[in-house]
Amino acid sequence: MKVPAELVGTRVTRTTFDHQVRIRFTDQAPDGHIRVEGELVIETPFNLTDASGHQALLTPATGPSLAPILSLYAKVVTETEVTGLGTLYLSFDDGTRLSVEPDPDYESWNLTGSGIDPVLVGPGGETDWQH
Repeated sequence: MKVPAELVGTRVTRTTFDHQVRIRFTDQAPDGHIRVEGELVIETPFNLTDASGHQALLTPATGPSLAPILSLYAKVVTETEVTGLGTLYLSFDDGTRLSVEPDPDYESWNLTGSGIDPVLVGPGGETDWQH
């Protein structure tokens, strides 16, 4: 699977949550056409660390406790990394960092959209990550 480096430079244009957390990313090419439009779906607990270093463990389907994810709106992705069996790290322009680890029993995260290769991290994680 390919590390989603195309997310670098995209802006968070939507955050939603219910039994999943969804983050929409968009970026335009210099000619005005959409370069990347993608959606990250998180289905297992994940960490969100704000610019001051405050870390929150967030769990989908927990309602108002997911409010910190709203702070990602309009932030720009500055770095993407995938390590191990599929731990996703996203860094944002204000210093916020998001990380999602693979779950042994469930799909943990997936990314779909245009301008990016789809990624699905299933139960136990994935191998053969390409940079």
